[in-house]
Parts: sequence; structure tokens; C-alpha cells
Amino acid sequence: MSTGAAERFWRTPLDAEKIPRIRGIVHILEDRCKGCVYCVEFCPREVLARSIRFNVKGYHPPDIVRPESCTACRLCELLCPEFAIGIEEVTQQESADAG
Repeated sequence: MSTGAAERFWRTPLDAEKIPRIRGIVHILEDRCKGCVYCVEFCPREVLARSIRFNVKGYHPPDIVRPESCTACRLCELLCPEFAIGIEEVTQQESADAG
């Protein structure tokens, strides 16, 4: 049986090891952020959190607290009114090759 997230379910697809898992790398342009925290509030995987530091405009840009949990759903990217967030998609194989 496979290891990881697939074990949480009562059955595992036969081709679970062949399916590439997409992960995301979050990129934040902190100086563009206005601190609306839409990205923090609506992230389904709780990758982002409110920060205590300020950007050049005096707002609190988000902190990336759980980067390994990002599934590249791009919800934060879509909701950001200032276009301050970008998501880079990588497969699990690409991230293993890089590390």
C-alpha cells in the first residue's frame, strides 16, 4: 500500500503512485500588498497567515507559514485585488529532483 495522504482514505486508487501531485510555490510581492487578508481568510489549506511586520506602504503583508501544504489552487492569486500573489506550479517529481 502507498504511503502518505492516500492512506487516509478507505481505499487507494490502483494508479495512485502514477498520478503526479501538483504543489505550489507562493510568491508574494510584499510592497504591492495592501493588507486586505483575503488570501489568508480564504486559503483552504491555511498556507498563509497575518504578519506583524509592515511593508513600505504601512500594511501587513501575509506570511507563508505552511508552504508544503500549497496545492496550487490559485484561490489566493484570484482573490488578491492588488495582484500581489503569484503561484508557481511544480509536480512532486520536479520538487524531488530540485531538492
